[in-house]
Amino acid sequence: MVHTLKPEDVAQDRLATSFKAKKFVLWLFVVSSTIMFGGFTSYYIVFAASKGKGHGLVLPDVFMYSTAVLVLSSICLFFAAKAVRQQNIQTQKIFLWSTLALGIAFGYLQVDAWSALYQSGATLVNNNAAISTIYIVSGMHLLHIFAGLCFILNSLWGAYGKIPKENAVYRIEIASIFWHFIDILWIYLYVFLLLNS
Repeated sequence: MVHTLKPEDVAQDRLATSFKAKKFVLWLFVVSSTIMFGGFTSYYIVFAASKGKGHGLVLPDVFMYSTAVLVLSSICLFFAAKAVRQQNIQTQKIFLWSTLALGIAFGYLQVDAWSALYQSGATLVNNNAAISTIYIVSGMHLLHIFAGLCFILNSLWGAYGKIPKENAVYRIEIASIFWHFIDILWIYLYVFLLLNS
């Protein structure tokens, strides 16, 4: 007996395939970003070994505060994802807005840290390339934060648009993968800079 697929089943299969493909592309981006930042830190290590010194700075305390803010934002996003799966839209909105606000606060704190570095005499262009690396890695990371905020906004848009649960779960999964990645990445970068001063 020949079974024919219903049109809604075909549409569902296509949607699932599309979700998997887009998620795969995101993972490729995560891997390529990891390699890029690995290159930055390798450059730093090679420079420090050849010159016999690191960046020679006391990192501004603002970097520590921004790290705490970013960790808190990841916790909020975790609870937002949990709320989506439970179809608790109101809770999802609260935690997504909290994540967005904390992400913006992180960006502000990073700019404040750059200002503190600059006022201490550590400029982007100087005779110590390790100091320049601090600006470069934190600046590139801030670009990733901006991309992550776009994913958060996409999830928020879906929450207010009352999209189907599968779509809402997909959006929050994409946002979570990327946001938790840039959270872990920043912790690594901050600890690396602390240990290699």
